[in-house]
Amino acid sequence: MKEVIDFLNRLSENNNKPWFDAHKDEYKRVKACFEDFVAELIKAIESFDKSIYGLSVSDCTYRIYRDIRFSKDKTPYKTHMGAYICPKGKKSGLAGYYFHIESESRTYLPSHLLATGAVCLPKESIRSIREDIYSLYDEFEQCVHKAEGFILDTESSMKVVPKDFPKGTKADNALKLRDFILSKHVDDSYILSSDLLDRLVHDFKKTKNFNDFINRAIKAEM
Repeated sequence: MKEVIDFLNRLSENNNKPWFDAHKDEYKRVKACFEDFVAELIKAIESFDKSIYGLSVSDCTYRIYRDIRFSKDKTPYKTHMGAYICPKGKKSGLAGYYFHIESESRTYLPSHLLATGAVCLPKESIRSIREDIYSLYDEFEQCVHKAEGFILDTESSMKVVPKDFPKGTKADNALKLRDFILSKHVDDSYILSSDLLDRLVHDFKKTKNFNDFINRAIKAEM
């Protein structure tokens, strides 16, 4: 992964079309390196989560070109690479496993990231997940606790419990969630380790129960 990180670091310092065009061959090598690793990661996650069976790399990865139509930031390229490995692919609306490599500029995230769960869900899915959290809170809490090393991301949480649910219960904080994510920030030493694939499998496996909980609720509304 060193080649990937090095390229992203230089791209973040030269985020313009002339530089990118001059280094297009290098980008193609880096892209191939990352995609080869993602193919291995998909197969490795399949070993403990059969719901992602049959995914291709393109089902899980993203273009490097930014959509700048409605953004004040007009830099043309992403300075990170990520893969979202979830049932039926990244556009399915289901919870999955996300692996993210960030450049030193930290323009998108403050570090490299492992995450499990789902974001930007339709209101029907959010409602269904909250109903399950309220009625099955002990199970939800166990799923979070089993994911040792991950934290429940509350960045996008509401300030108050949704009006459709009673206040003052042990589920209050979880009911405020808009996105349902377990996250683990990691440094270069993690990403550059010789056993990166094994580490990812070890960590993501601890989050499977959380994914299962979220997807069960989402599928109930599909």
